[in-house]
Amino acid sequence: MVHIIGGAIAALLGIIGIIGWWDNFGDFLRGSIPLAIFVGGLIAINTGLKFLQNKK
Repeated sequence: MVHIIGGAIAALLGIIGIIGWWDNFGDFLRGSIPLAIFVGGLIAINTGLKFLQNKK
């Protein structure tokens, strides 16, 4: 029960923070999406190489 209450409080504070600092949050998203795509691409390449090695 304590975890649910703590999670609800954290979620509420997070929403208030996003609303209060929307411009900064948008900048963060615009900066993190290309990084996430790059890391996802590296993971896909690594997975593909491992698959080819296991196939041999």
